[in-house]
Amino acid sequence: MTAGTPCAERRARAALTRATEPGDETCGGWLRRFGAVRLLDLLTGDRVDAEAHLTGVGAQRLDGYRARASAAEPERDLASAGAVGARFVCPGDTEWPSQLGDLGAAAPVGLWVRGGPDLRLWALRSVAVVGARACTPYGAHMAATLAGGRAGRGWVVVSGAAFGVDAAAHRGALAGSGATAAVLGCGVDTVYPRGHAELIARIAEQGLVVGELAPGDHPTRSRFVLRNRVIAALTRGTVVVEAAHRSGSLSTARWAQRLGRFTMGVPGPVTSGLSAGVHELLRGEGVLVTDAEEVIELVGEIGDLAREKRGPVLPRDLLRPGCARVLEALPARGTDSVAEVAREAGTTPDDALARLVELHSLGFVERHSDRWRPAAPLLDTGGPSRGGA
Repeated sequence: MTAGTPCAERRARAALTRATEPGDETCGGWLRRFGAVRLLDLLTGDRVDAEAHLTGVGAQRLDGYRARASAAEPERDLASAGAVGARFVCPGDTEWPSQLGDLGAAAPVGLWVRGGPDLRLWALRSVAVVGARACTPYGAHMAATLAGGRAGRGWVVVSGAAFGVDAAAHRGALAGSGATAAVLGCGVDTVYPRGHAELIARIAEQGLVVGELAPGDHPTRSRFVLRNRVIAALTRGTVVVEAAHRSGSLSTARWAQRLGRFTMGVPGPVTSGLSAGVHELLRGEGVLVTDAEEVIELVGEIGDLAREKRGPVLPRDLLRPGCARVLEALPARGTDSVAEVAREAGTTPDDALARLVELHSLGFVERHSDRWRPAAPLLDTGGPSRGGA
C-alpha cells in the first residue's frame, strides 16, 4: 500500500473509480466539496440525502451514479490489482503527481499503477509521444527515434500503447533500455489492444502501466479519448508525430496547450493526409521538432540545448577568405592566367599568384605552364568555381 493516504480515503476513491467515468467534472466537483468518504456515503446512502446534497444532475443520472457506487467492491478491486503487481495511487500519497491537479474538476479520482518505478518521480522528466494508429513507416521510424533519443538522455516516454505511433514510441524507448509509461483506457490488468499483450507486459516489467479505470474495466472510444488528458497533464510536453485532421491524438495536444504544457509536432509530407493535423498544429501554437535534442531543448532545463544543425564541413570551407575568393574566380572548365584570375577575384596579380601557390600546395588547383585551373576532383564534382553548376 502506498503511504500517505488514510485507508478509508483510499477505499472510497477506489470505489469511486467504479462509480464515475474518467474526466467526469460533475463528480469531480462533488469530490472537491465533500471529500471521497462523504461522497461515497452520499452515493450509497439515503436517496433523499443524496438529492439534497448532490445537485447539478437530474434524477436519472443521479440514480446511475448511485447504482454503480452501490455495486462497487473496492476491497476486491484492490486485491485484484495486487494480484497483477499493481497498486492504487491517489492524492495524498507521496507517489501522486501533483501536476494532475492542473486538470481541476477533471482530475483523476486516483490512478491504478502497475510496475515498480515511482510514478511521481518518473513524471517529473517525461514527454508524451502520440500520433496516428495507422501510421506510415516514416511515422513509426520518427516515433521510435524520438523516443529512443529521449530515453537515452534520461527522459521518460509516455504514450497510450495503441497501434501505430504509440507502439513505436514505447518500443523505441524499450530498445534502448530506457524508461516508458503507458496510460491505458481500460483496467491495468486488461490487455488492449489484444495484439499488444507482449508489449504491455514488457512495459509493466520495465516501466509503468497506468489507468484510471478499475481492474477488469473494458475500453470504450470515449475512455480512450479521455485518457489523453492524463497523458497531457502527467508530462512536460506532447509531441505529435502523425495525425490526420480528426485524429484523437490531437486531443492530447489540445489538452497540453490548455494546461500550459509544450506542444510539438514532427512535420511530414504536405501531400500526406496523415500529417495534415500535425501541420495545422504547427500553424498554431505547436513547435516544429525533428529530433530528440530539439524536444529536450524545449522541455528540459537551462543548458539542455540542441546542437546547431549544419551540413558536413568540406575542406574548402576551411580556406581563408582570400584563398576562397581566388579559388571561386577560376573557371569551372578551362584555364586562366594570373592576370585574369586577379581581375575576377578583385585583387592584384601578386596577391592572386600568392593565393594560387597556396591553393596548389593544398591540392585545390593545378598549374599548366603560366595558366591555372581547379584540380581534377573539383572539376569532377562541379565545385563552386566561376561558371560552375
